[in-house]
Amino acid sequence: MRNERIWVELVGSVIVARVRGAPTAEMLQECEQRVLELARDTDQVRVLYDALELEAPEMELVLLQQRLDSQKKVNLGATLLRTAILVPNTRIAYLSRIAFGHVGEGSYRVFYNDYGAALKWLEESGQGSGQEGLRGSGPGPERPG
Repeated sequence: MRNERIWVELVGSVIVARVRGAPTAEMLQECEQRVLELARDTDQVRVLYDALELEAPEMELVLLQQRLDSQKKVNLGATLLRTAILVPNTRIAYLSRIAFGHVGEGSYRVFYNDYGAALKWLEESGQGSGQEGLRGSGPGPERPG
């Protein structure tokens, strides 16, 4: 049975993954597995992690997310997913940068409470970059202001 605090769906050309409440290792693993399956099934490379309702995780879970994200890259081949992380505050933003920053600044960006800007960045990231499906990595992001 799927966890009700995790929601992973394709919205247009973006995989949206929402995690609510206090995360657990099992929740993070299930979320990443569902993102990986959806990326494979749909050939999409853009992922939006909606952490607006996420409670700040312990550091061990942040490091688990980092490992899961690295495994996802290996499972998809040489592909880097474009990742936007939507956060409610600086604490979650800081932890997100630890969890996703290892992939390189060109592959992820953190957004503070701005769903529209996150989607726009993800949609723009594939235009004119040669990024087609699960084969490319597009241009780097701008630094948040």
